[in-house]
Amino acid sequence: MISPPVSGGAVLSKVMLIGQAPGVREPVLKRPFAHTAGKTLFRWFEEFTGMNEAALRSAIYFAAVCRCFPGKTPGGGDRVPAPEEIRNCSSWMNDEFEILRPRLVIPVGKLAIAQFIPFAKLDEVIGRKFLINHHGVTFDLIPLPHPSGASPWPKMSPGRELTARALRRIARHPEMIAARPRRRRAPSLANR
Repeated sequence: MISPPVSGGAVLSKVMLIGQAPGVREPVLKRPFAHTAGKTLFRWFEEFTGMNEAALRSAIYFAAVCRCFPGKTPGGGDRVPAPEEIRNCSSWMNDEFEILRPRLVIPVGKLAIAQFIPFAKLDEVIGRKFLINHHGVTFDLIPLPHPSGASPWPKMSPGRELTARALRRIARHPEMIAARPRRRRAPSLANR
């Protein structure tokens, strides 16, 4: 793992989004989902929830299975954290659950999803909602596929449709609705 750790910032929220680990650019930009995958992720959320990146970052707590960039594979892609690295970082996420006690958790990508539920294929879990208890905290889990360009899964059937179903479930979740910024009503002309 390569320092520094990346954090989404101190946001008190009942919605927690959990990624795998930062990419190479996130430590420099000092925020999770700061590059290509983030652009796709925030586009998905804006389309389905109406919340742009700034609104999401201020309303949702961003966490990760591992906080530091794991490095590159010999082929040049981002390396998936090893089981020992995941165990070494797990206390951070466990503490976050204890402090925040989220009601909606959105794991993004296979590694994040696998921290909560066993599965063989994304088709088994994307588009579904699960009731989970993790370290004494009970919450709804709605998994998303990883939005990186490396995987065509969310762009092809059935991935595209299952991703849209998951995003609709997230958008309708009471905690996601509560996280949306309130719109101010324009003053009425009658009151002038």
